[in-house]
Amino acid sequence: MALTLLGCKQRAQLMVTLYTFGDSILDCGRYNEFGVHPGQLLVQNDDRLFPDFKGQDLTSRGSARLEHRARDGATVAGLPAQVQGLRVEEKAIALITVGGNDLLRGLMQDTGPGIATFASVLDAFVQQLPIRPVCLGTVYDPTLGDDRRNFSGIDPTIARTNLQRINTAIKDAADRYGQCVDLHAHFLKGDPSWFTATIEPSLRGASEIRRAFLPYVIGSS
Repeated sequence: MALTLLGCKQRAQLMVTLYTFGDSILDCGRYNEFGVHPGQLLVQNDDRLFPDFKGQDLTSRGSARLEHRARDGATVAGLPAQVQGLRVEEKAIALITVGGNDLLRGLMQDTGPGIATFASVLDAFVQQLPIRPVCLGTVYDPTLGDDRRNFSGIDPTIARTNLQRINTAIKDAADRYGQCVDLHAHFLKGDPSWFTATIEPSLRGASEIRRAFLPYVIGSS
């Protein structure tokens, strides 16, 4: 009996919790008919929808669960609210995606201290987050680098410069506290089917976000 209880305790200790924080890059379930978002797929793949990813998830390697705290529409200022009531008691991995809504709400044409403030707020959040390892995803470009797909009404040169500045801030925070996942570079290899509602991840997009995070999540489990 003692050995059995010890075995159960050891298995329980192997539980990994994946936490998601940030915006609709991770909270995109409402943008596809199956309600799928990347965190779900990283914890347990949907083999029916994505047979090529069978066995490529945390559950295939042990006990795992998802605590999904990312919220569609979130900005960097909203990240602290997402950790309210947070209790981390076992092995955990954190994913963060933020910056796209900050760009849409003014930073896309920022010429002042806006992006520096973004960088400072993000740095403070990640530094204080009681979860390691942490993976930060960069902001992708829904135009796929094609000026003809510009939806913002802002000069693409200015918009892309500020997108790059935001991504530099994200990479700097990742270098200090964790791992950068370059969603921007990955999505430039994609096509319009990866998006819906102009800028949001489609079902395929959700899987591609999963694909980008997958090596880091599995490697940290």
